[in-house]
Amino acid sequence: METGNQTHAQEFLLLGFSATSEIQFILFGLFLSMYLVTFTGNLLIILAICSDSHLHTPMYFFLSNLSFADLCFTSTTVPKMLLNILTQNKFITYAGCLSQIFFFTSFGCLDNLLLTVMAYDRFVAICHPLHYTVIMNPQLCGLLVLGSWCISVMGSLLETLTVLRLSFCTKMEIPHFFCDLLEVLKLACSDTFINNVVIYFATGVLGVISFTGIFFSYYKIVFSILRISSAGRKHKAFSTCGSHLSVVTLFYGTGFGVYLSSAATPSSRTSLVASVMYTMVTPMLNPFIYSLRNTDMKRALGRLLSRATFFNGDITAGLS
Repeated sequence: METGNQTHAQEFLLLGFSATSEIQFILFGLFLSMYLVTFTGNLLIILAICSDSHLHTPMYFFLSNLSFADLCFTSTTVPKMLLNILTQNKFITYAGCLSQIFFFTSFGCLDNLLLTVMAYDRFVAICHPLHYTVIMNPQLCGLLVLGSWCISVMGSLLETLTVLRLSFCTKMEIPHFFCDLLEVLKLACSDTFINNVVIYFATGVLGVISFTGIFFSYYKIVFSILRISSAGRKHKAFSTCGSHLSVVTLFYGTGFGVYLSSAATPSSRTSLVASVMYTMVTPMLNPFIYSLRNTDMKRALGRLLSRATFFNGDITAGLS
């Protein structure tokens, strides 16, 4: 391959899961099932919140945005992986790779910021219940979500645009099923110092802000709950945070697992499995965590499915 900046004419090879055709068929069925469950679960959460007036509160407004981010986060990588397995064509264009990096980073960052916003919402609800409706007004909720979107897009755009300055002159093989930014940088034959500075600065700043915000919120929440004398009120207060705390643990746990496995065994099968956990399993489990642990959400989903069944029944009766 010629040296120099010929990136626009290049393709990357996504090695993904190198296995026999029988194993590939099993993987296709497994990942397709996981994607359909993820897509359906998050879509139902969004529709239930939008259609039920009882859920038009800040907490569920943030949850609907989180579900949308999870849905898009998974859709950035999984459909292309499924297509690659089905067609046995593992190539992705340079433009496609950059697009995947941009959207994957954007929605991953958005997930992170929305979890922080939701922690702040729980902090206000438990530590300042009398002022909750005043503090968490629609204007502030809209600004928090808009700010999360803007920061995510700008941070991702900055990281992606710095890739344009690179030239690639090595074997274009990425040992993943998607265009991971750090793996793409390893293939560059030009200096990646600026890219690494931008990545670590953006990740460090956003990571520190998010982790500090979540930690501070739950620090205050725990101390506020411990001051409650009634055991019933304590249980109710803890239950309102249980779903969010479970999702936070799952999100950061799998995220740290990806990077720790990559650092310990670069380009290994362990790193690939950890990436599957982060990109597919976590977004798939989030709807179950919020729906199974939340009575209001279960009722809203029940009403949504009842209306859908009734509507389908009317259509069938009209056609017969």
